[in-house]
Amino acid sequence: MNGIGIISTGRALPEKIVTNDDYARTLDTSDAWIRERTGIGSRHIVGGSESGESLATAAGRLALERSGIPPERIGACIVATVGPDTISPTTANRVAANLGLSEDIPSFDLSAACSGFLYSLRVAQGLIADSDRPYALVIGCELLSRALDFTDRSTCVLFGDGAGAVVIAADSQAEFYSTLGSRADELAIRVPGPSATGEYITMDGRRVFRFAVKIIPQTIRNILAQSGRTLEDVDWVVCHQANKRIIDHAVKTLKADPGQFYQNMDHFGNTSAASIPLALDEMAEKGLLQPGMTLMLVGFGGGLTWGGAMITYQ
Repeated sequence: MNGIGIISTGRALPEKIVTNDDYARTLDTSDAWIRERTGIGSRHIVGGSESGESLATAAGRLALERSGIPPERIGACIVATVGPDTISPTTANRVAANLGLSEDIPSFDLSAACSGFLYSLRVAQGLIADSDRPYALVIGCELLSRALDFTDRSTCVLFGDGAGAVVIAADSQAEFYSTLGSRADELAIRVPGPSATGEYITMDGRRVFRFAVKIIPQTIRNILAQSGRTLEDVDWVVCHQANKRIIDHAVKTLKADPGQFYQNMDHFGNTSAASIPLALDEMAEKGLLQPGMTLMLVGFGGGLTWGGAMITYQ
C-alpha cells in the first residue's frame, strides 16, 4: 500500500479581521442574520503587502519547521488555489524557492476550488510514493476577497482569506483511502478571476446547499466502504468549512456524533481550499490531534468538485 500520513501542520492568516457587524454598517444585514444562515461570525481579509505567496510561504515554513524535515528532503510542493497571484511563476514555484526546496522536484498550483486540498493530497501521494525524497509540502491558499462584490450580501459575508499547510510522509504501512469526483455545473459557483476584471464570485446558494448535503454523506460512506471501517473508527471528521448548516445537516443524515465533526467557520469563514488545512492546524495547536489518530477529510465546492480522504495523523 502506497500510504501517506500527516506529520505536521501550519497556517498563516491576514492581519485584518472583518466581523459581521462591520458588514452590517454598509449592507442590509446583521450579525444574527449571517450567523443563523452560515455560522460565520468573522473572517480574515488580505490587505496591504499581503499576498498569496506571503501567506502560503509562511504557512509552509511553519509546517516544515514543525516536521523537522530538512528542505532538501521534500519531494514535491503543491499549492491548491483558484486565485494565484500570477499564473506563472505559480504560487508553489515561489513558495518552493522561498523555502529553499530543491529545484529538481515538481512544484505547481492545483485548481479544484474547495476540494483542492483533497485533490492535492492524492496527487502528492503518487509523486512521493517511489521517490528518494518521501515527503511533500501540501498547501491550501485562497484570497477570495479579491473576487468579491462587497455590495452583494449573499456572497461577500461568506468568504475569508488564509493559508493552511501540511507536510505528508510516504509510508508503505499507512492506510490512506481517497475518493475524488467532479462534474461541470457552472451555474452553481463561478470564480472568473480578480475583481479587477469587473467580474466577481457568484453562487446559487440553494443549489450548492442541496449538492453539499448529499455529497458529504456520500463521500464519507464511500471512504468507509473502501476501508472496511465505520464512522466510530474515525477520531475526527474535518469537512470543508463552508456553512454550519451544511455540516449539521450531514451529521443528522449520518446519525453521527456532532462532536466528531470539527467546525471553525465561525472565525475563519469559507476559505475554500485552505479551510481543511487551516482547521487541522488549529486542532493541532489545541492539542486535539494526537499521533495515530484517524482523520476523515471531506471537501466540496465549485466546479463542481468533491473529494474525501481517510488519513493518519502521525
